[in-house]
Amino acid sequence: MSNATAQNTATEEKTEDVIDLTAANAVIDKYLTLHGNLMPVLQGIQDEYGYVPKPTIDLVAERLNVYPSQIFGVLTFYAQFHLKPRGRYIIRVCVGTACHVQGATRIVETFFDKLHIGHAETSPDLRYTFEKVACLGACGMAPLAMVNDSTYGAMTVQKVEAIVEDYNKRPMKK
Repeated sequence: MSNATAQNTATEEKTEDVIDLTAANAVIDKYLTLHGNLMPVLQGIQDEYGYVPKPTIDLVAERLNVYPSQIFGVLTFYAQFHLKPRGRYIIRVCVGTACHVQGATRIVETFFDKLHIGHAETSPDLRYTFEKVACLGACGMAPLAMVNDSTYGAMTVQKVEAIVEDYNKRPMKK
């Protein structure tokens, strides 16, 4: 392991150690008596933190009397869960057949160039997470991109530039 990698890993572990578990405890309290409460607890924790931090997994295991390995099984099986912090703005670009034929590859490359991150990566400032997705369900608008819940159809390189410029101006606070 390189010195930089070891340093980054140590920094990530240190960050994980300082997570305030108050919100996680409140979520667990809300669902504690519900049968089959693991999924809603994990969804609630992710809603609170934006991802599921490692210390919350240990807390859930202890409070719900479930093995951490079972929790990791759920978290890694379902694509809705994330184990790392994600950006404030989640950008998804469809690379399905209709979008691909209409130039999605160029749209993806332009986002990569503008954001300096690749597929399934998050910018260091936590402003953006970028994802290529198989389908967004609006083939008639191809090529298609989404930023959080906003949809952008008939994408062009110029539209990518305008979207990034617009979201760069927006405040980071949630």
